[in-house]
Amino acid sequence: MAERYSIKIAGLERQLTKYAVSDTLDIAAFILFGDTEITIKASEELLKKVPEFDYIVTPEAKSIPLAYEMARQSGKPYLVIRKGKKVYMGKNPLEVSVKSITTAATQKLYLGEEDVLAIKGKRVLIVDDVISTGESLVAAQEIVRKAGGNIVASAAVLAEGDASERDDIIFLEPLPLFFK
Repeated sequence: MAERYSIKIAGLERQLTKYAVSDTLDIAAFILFGDTEITIKASEELLKKVPEFDYIVTPEAKSIPLAYEMARQSGKPYLVIRKGKKVYMGKNPLEVSVKSITTAATQKLYLGEEDVLAIKGKRVLIVDDVISTGESLVAAQEIVRKAGGNIVASAAVLAEGDASERDDIIFLEPLPLFFK
């Protein structure tokens, strides 16, 4: 049976399964998909901590339920930075590259032309499920800046490893890395 890590998030206890990302490092996987209870409670708690905003922007995919629920609770719209070009993005979507701890290869992220126009000059809150190395966050910040959005804060449910020591992100709980 896989090793577990116990964590309390927004007053709710969860058991996270540990997975090896290298010969010397394990992570405890936090998966929002399907956990509506934690998505609702984490959204409530994050919304208490973030400044005023006009739009929520999130990278695809695991943080989409969080962005949706925060949008629902706040009454503000959300946009998704996609991992692939889609026909509805227009001929010139914004593009940035990112390499995250949980993905083997470098990925490209895209924001469509209509979404660029929507956030131009607006106060943007960037949300993610977990901030670890910060590479996905940097890519999201870059694409929002290229679109002309004004980033008011970056927030996540969990800050993993050294990210929990940062003062430029808002998060609910730290999540340790497990070195072998």
